[in-house]
Amino acid sequence: MNTTAHVLVGLVAALHLYILILEMFLWERRPGRQLSGFDAEMARATAPLAANQGLYNGFLAAGLVWGLIASDPTGYRVQVFFTACVVVAGLYGGFTANRRILFAQALPGALALAAVLVAG
Repeated sequence: MNTTAHVLVGLVAALHLYILILEMFLWERRPGRQLSGFDAEMARATAPLAANQGLYNGFLAAGLVWGLIASDPTGYRVQVFFTACVVVAGLYGGFTANRRILFAQALPGALALAAVLVAG
């Protein structure tokens, strides 16, 4: 079960790294505009906000990677903390911004958190 937990945490970290790239570097380009649904003008106007969100997603990814490489009990505790942060961020975003976030962020985070807790 530990391997499953590590794989799921790694996938959630990769997802948040991808979100960082979309929000910080591709927001005004086609991939970012498809994600947001914004036209070029709105994407340009919201780019600083998106970059800020991307930075936070990068911190989540970094924390998840830290949890994977740290030895236990620290690694386990860090994985629990950061997967819980992902779930909370996904729930908040899903209820306040776009329901898709519940499935794209909160659900993978919850699955990873459950696997970490079971493996622990």
